[in-house]
Amino acid sequence: MRGTAECWLTDMDGVLVREEAALAGAAEFLQRLVEKKRRFLVLTNNSIFTPRDLAARLMRSGLSVPEESIWTSALATAAFLNDQLPGGSAYVIGEAGLTTALHETGYTLTDIDPDFVVLGETRTYSFEAITKAIRLILRGARFIATNPDVTGPSAEGPLPATGSVAAMITKATGREPYFVGKPNPMMFRSALNRIEAHSESTVMVGDRMDTDVVAGIEAGLETILVLTGSTTVEEIERYPFRPSRVLQSIADAIELI
Repeated sequence: MRGTAECWLTDMDGVLVREEAALAGAAEFLQRLVEKKRRFLVLTNNSIFTPRDLAARLMRSGLSVPEESIWTSALATAAFLNDQLPGGSAYVIGEAGLTTALHETGYTLTDIDPDFVVLGETRTYSFEAITKAIRLILRGARFIATNPDVTGPSAEGPLPATGSVAAMITKATGREPYFVGKPNPMMFRSALNRIEAHSESTVMVGDRMDTDVVAGIEAGLETILVLTGSTTVEEIERYPFRPSRVLQSIADAIELI
């Protein structure tokens, strides 16, 4: 570590929770951040839920995180679009997490000559909506997607996610989307701006080498990989980059705060 970190970013699934259960040490880790007055954000590539929804989900798992301390790919996408074209318009395929974020940043949601087509996570992808998105992109709307994850977890097994639907739209239009969420370091930079943090004094904790760690490195952050999620020790060796630290779980990060 470069010294005591002033700010912390941490992934949610695989670091703090697995499905609906808090992982060992997660509550104590969050409590230590509060006690030490560290600025922090909990990050997720999931764009379905609003921060209020996610705060309630975490509370049901026994974790207390205020909604203002949650940063989603939907919020990062809204911040990016507001920076690119303030007060613009978008045709959105997504849930409340994405539509609320865009509304709150002053965007108009429309299917008539929008500036952007914005694709997010949803559990009810509509063939009609995807067809409309394809036609709008072919007419000149710019294509944005919240995150590139091709599958998402469920109790029954993997579900097709944003990246899979984006691939279908790309195949039909020849247009690649700009993905805002991890592994784009843009998401981390917008999170840093949110809590007025500097990369030199911020640590990112994640469970995936191909999203959390690589984006953290590219954003200039210290990175910690925990082994409670999707990456094993053996898999680390496959990548040409390394996290600053590898820990068994978030419990081992408490002493570093």
